[in-house]
Amino acid sequence: MMTKETVLTNKGKEKIEAELEQLKTVRRKEIAARIKQAIEFGDISENSEYDEAKNEQAQIEEKIMKLENTLKKAVIIDEDEISTDLVGAGSTVFIKENDDPKELKYTIVGSAEADPYEMKISNESPVGKALLGKKVGDKVEVQIPDGTTIYEVIRIEKTDEI
Repeated sequence: MMTKETVLTNKGKEKIEAELEQLKTVRRKEIAARIKQAIEFGDISENSEYDEAKNEQAQIEEKIMKLENTLKKAVIIDEDEISTDLVGAGSTVFIKENDDPKELKYTIVGSAEADPYEMKISNESPVGKALLGKKVGDKVEVQIPDGTTIYEVIRIEKTDEI
């Protein structure tokens, strides 16, 4: 079975590494201290503090494994390889929807970094996937939850967030 690679910017990689470090060094110690304290309360068979701490420990360990796996499979976007001719991962693309005069600005990132509130969309999302490989002036038809819409690529820039 082939494992799927994860596209990351350098900033995204650094953010994941920082979170991983926090979980390994700080959170693990906090949970270990909570488990130790709960054990000191005595009988752990009916000890809700112990159960909660063990559950949280399992969640943290799972998160650590996921982050390590993400970093293992990571393909880092090379700033020098980002094109302003074609939309790709790392591109900031300005588009117009149908005939709406208002421009929308999206940065195409890997799924691990996607954040709609920051206008960062995944290269695997319907809009991101449709825009990949397009150039200025191209129009793409995209199936969205409300139906179908057409986007026109207005401008492509290198993202300043790599």
